[in-house]
Amino acid sequence: MNISLTGRQLELTEPIKAHMNTSIETLSKYNMDIISVNVVASAQTKKGKEHSVVEFVINLAHKNSVIIKQNDDDLYAAIDLAIARAQKALRRMHDKEVGHRVVGLNEIKSETVNLKEEAEANEDEIVPVELDLYKPREVEDVLNDLKETGKLFEIFLDNEDKTRVLYKRNDGKFGLY
Repeated sequence: MNISLTGRQLELTEPIKAHMNTSIETLSKYNMDIISVNVVASAQTKKGKEHSVVEFVINLAHKNSVIIKQNDDDLYAAIDLAIARAQKALRRMHDKEVGHRVVGLNEIKSETVNLKEEAEANEDEIVPVELDLYKPREVEDVLNDLKETGKLFEIFLDNEDKTRVLYKRNDGKFGLY
């Protein structure tokens, strides 16, 4: 990780640099492949009042850069607030990357055990029922049912155990397949 510290209209003393470096090192715990961190500290005067501005630009591999700008009367407080915001942003990115990627083996094992238990519980309740679909039917009976219900087609077994389809054609006649 490359660290660049810059002071504008402000001299960066050794204690300020040390505080920035230790603060930046806390960002490495998120394992986000930080390429570089650029810090620009400056002193500004607005309305006769002097305050410090700290800007962090965190460049991440294969992701967008995180840019944080923080104002405060005290430079150390501005650094701490900016680092807290950076940690929050990196934590969100890390949680999104890690949390939505993989389902753990323990969760998969518990789901399969639950599925097996449900299958065993449902196994006793299975009752075979003979369906009307598999009973052989006459073509005339199916034709009458098709006319009464207004369906477009009917699938059935004929007396020779062949699967047949009786359907209504566009010209109003019926076809048998």
